[in-house]
Amino acid sequence: MPDVLAISVEFGGYISIIKFAIFVILFFASLPLIAWINNDAEQIDTNRELWAGIVFGAVAISVLLWLLIPMYIVGLVIYILLVSVVAIVYIKHRNSIVMDYDRILTTEHIAGLFGKKKEQNSVQGLVFITANKNEIPLPPPKTPEYFGYRASSDLFTDAIWRRASKVLFIPGQESYNVVYEIDGVAVKQQPQPLENIRYLFPFLKQLANLDVSEKRKPQKGTFKIRNQGSDFEWQVVTAGSTAGEQVQLKCEQSASFKELADLGLSSDQVSQLEGLSKIKKGLFIVSGPPKSGATTTFYTLVRNHDAFLNSIHTLEKHPAGKIPNVTQDTYNLSDTGTTTYALKLRSIIRTGPDIVGVGNCEDAETATTAYEAAKDGRLVYVVLNANSVADALKKWISLVGGTKAIDVLVGISSQRLLRRLCEQCKEAYTPNREVLKKFNLSPEKAKMLYREGKVIYDKRGKPMPCDMCQESGYFGRTGVFEMVVIDEKLREDMKKVKSLPEISSLFRGAKMLYLQEQALRKILKGITAINEMIRLFSTQKTEERKSK
Repeated sequence: MPDVLAISVEFGGYISIIKFAIFVILFFASLPLIAWINNDAEQIDTNRELWAGIVFGAVAISVLLWLLIPMYIVGLVIYILLVSVVAIVYIKHRNSIVMDYDRILTTEHIAGLFGKKKEQNSVQGLVFITANKNEIPLPPPKTPEYFGYRASSDLFTDAIWRRASKVLFIPGQESYNVVYEIDGVAVKQQPQPLENIRYLFPFLKQLANLDVSEKRKPQKGTFKIRNQGSDFEWQVVTAGSTAGEQVQLKCEQSASFKELADLGLSSDQVSQLEGLSKIKKGLFIVSGPPKSGATTTFYTLVRNHDAFLNSIHTLEKHPAGKIPNVTQDTYNLSDTGTTTYALKLRSIIRTGPDIVGVGNCEDAETATTAYEAAKDGRLVYVVLNANSVADALKKWISLVGGTKAIDVLVGISSQRLLRRLCEQCKEAYTPNREVLKKFNLSPEKAKMLYREGKVIYDKRGKPMPCDMCQESGYFGRTGVFEMVVIDEKLREDMKKVKSLPEISSLFRGAKMLYLQEQALRKILKGITAINEMIRLFSTQKTEERKSK
């Protein structure tokens, strides 16, 4: 009997070394969790004492239950479950109040831990430059400035990649709706949670040197972003509303100076406009609704003249850019009360320029001044807000007062901007005969048309966006023009008719094609799609009905 007891003592014991080691390891492993939650809760500005107490209590209770429950494995499971549940609840809580990129244990975060996610372009490639021309370094982590910096970096990295020229933030109840303007079309994006906005807006205001605390009065400022060695100026416009603060970001791109052939004109239109450089006097009307590219055409026509052989002056309210070797005069709000837009134009004409450009002709006094300048032997370009050549002529006659306005006219143009199909992903198709009939297209000439490319998916079913157009199907825009150049014979015929429809018939006799006809030409060449033409002209009709 004593021998049996001795053997039992030798080979047995009251405590299992392995079980005790597991207990000690798991207990001490929970201590860094408590410390991390305590520090993290303080950094993300949540209730540190509450969460530290909850996790400490969970560890203490689970240890006690582990020791009291007779079955070791049951106590182990309870310990792991209880501590894990508390940790998961805290992580869900912190992920709901931090920025997207600062969330942990998400798919993106886990992929990043294994090197499957590239470092944010916002940290690598973008440099923010304040209105005071100071570069902003990466702020210390876990600070409000850091969150604002990262939110801005992510926003502009995406906006630049998608070629957005404007970004609009519209307040909602639980988030901000975000809209990009890409190639002139508004495209909805993923909403921004209010937590992101709380850091984003103050950072943007600081960049533009605006009052961070002001959320009701309108403010406007600019800053720059350096991307791949090039500086881009962005304008920040804020305004209060009943729903909350609205913010618009606009990329102030340099004026796109183009050659006549690059505007989207047909070859015969280019030839007609090139002839204007030989004319010494007269008036040409550049027309189109807002955002139709009329300013670009206006600048191109002005630059079509040799600035070293001619004295060229322009007058605008909001110049889109600086025209080389051209004297650009701006009518400011400070001029109101001391002079008018027409009087300022008159003072410019007195200096004796050969060519005058009027960027905003909206009143009878200005139109009459431009008319008189053309009559006195100058070449004048006038920009009018009109929907067609006939509409521009009607408006011009009304402003000047009578058909005498026709005396100085050498030409009129009207335009729109159509999105160009992406050359990388556009696809050809055989058009429906009913569609061809609707637009009066010949089946022989339109055997094959083009449209936006379909989304391509990889083996896992994930979309593979086109590197060029980012799934929009379009890349850039081109102008579509209806235009008439008026010679002496056409001018005399115009004076004889008594109505605008008759004048329109004369323009048709001068081989002028309407905007939709010019758009159909671009469709047949594969430059744009029928859907894009329909979108453009249906939008035009809607805007015309609203303006009436």
